[in-house]
Amino acid sequence: MGRSRTAGITVDAKGNRVICKTVSGIQLFARLGAVSQEQAEGELARLVRETKEKIERGRCTRRTFGQACVHYLSLDEIKAKRSVDTDAYHIALLEPYLGDLELSAIHDDAPKLKEFKKHRLATVTKAGRKVSPTTVKRSLEVLRRILRLASMKWRNEDETPWLATAPPLLDMPKNPHARKPYPLAWDEQRLLFSWCPKHLAEMALFQVNTGTRESEVCNLMWSWEQEIPELSTSVFIVPAGMVKNEEDRLIVLNYTARAVIKARRGQHPTHVFAYQGEPVSRMNNTAWQRARREAAEVYEEELKRPCPPLFARVRDHDLKHTFGRRLRSAGVSNETRKVLLGHKNGDITTHYSVPEIAELLAAVQKVCTAKGTPAITLLRTAA
Repeated sequence: MGRSRTAGITVDAKGNRVICKTVSGIQLFARLGAVSQEQAEGELARLVRETKEKIERGRCTRRTFGQACVHYLSLDEIKAKRSVDTDAYHIALLEPYLGDLELSAIHDDAPKLKEFKKHRLATVTKAGRKVSPTTVKRSLEVLRRILRLASMKWRNEDETPWLATAPPLLDMPKNPHARKPYPLAWDEQRLLFSWCPKHLAEMALFQVNTGTRESEVCNLMWSWEQEIPELSTSVFIVPAGMVKNEEDRLIVLNYTARAVIKARRGQHPTHVFAYQGEPVSRMNNTAWQRARREAAEVYEEELKRPCPPLFARVRDHDLKHTFGRRLRSAGVSNETRKVLLGHKNGDITTHYSVPEIAELLAAVQKVCTAKGTPAITLLRTAA
């Protein structure tokens, strides 16, 4: 950070202005980007004024991260998540460092947060390897989600937010050794899915035609389906609490995805995807790993070319990348791709009009008409 003409405003190496100032014990922190000094001073003055007004009115209730963690884990929508145990695990890692800190004091420059990152990256696992940056990122994603909820949703008795200012942007550690995405070719898709058990092949086929994440597929519920009679189809709306970017997620169904949904009806009362009467908790399980291994063993014989090393390690998330790649290859605009892939865009997906959904439907249809996806064959794969 460089110097500035006003206390509380600094300039980083890229010329972006940052507010970092303590007002009556309350930490104000905001990354403003490449704004002018005058704009930064105006924003700082506004934040200081609003904070002082809240203190004077006795309306500024201070909440700690520890309190926020307890509240977060008590929420019904969080307890319903299949990843709740994972969230609790990451909270247990963060709480010793941040538990006593007020929410407003948590940001990238907070010494305790820096200490947490340094300690985790130096930690050696039972397997003898250091904790990866990707694993640390998972903890920070949980932290970021709690701060967002505290700022945008949770309210004190006087209707003031738990976190008075917008949640800070947290720098996520980059993993230089992270595995690159591996979008599947059409013949690779057919080969891989043919080795999956029936229920897993259906889930994979749905994912590669909708661009959904593993958690969205595994948690998909019939109650989230909404009929669009004008288009003779239906869509699914995944609630924001179940979505990584915390926005309602619109899932538009092309012909192949609709065939999967039709095949699943009546198999479970609440969840779309179930196996032996229970919702499927993971896609990247032992059955998936066995299928990709067996598919890799016959790859050269079946497809008449050497098997790429990444094919033997293909993940369910690569199906989302495959969907995105096919949309782009079909000429679908970046804006439309963002909606269909569930990327954060600031729109409220449940407010799309019928013509807008028709446009999205035409876009997703392109990924199953370019090279006919073998939906019916795969849905009949033996368990």
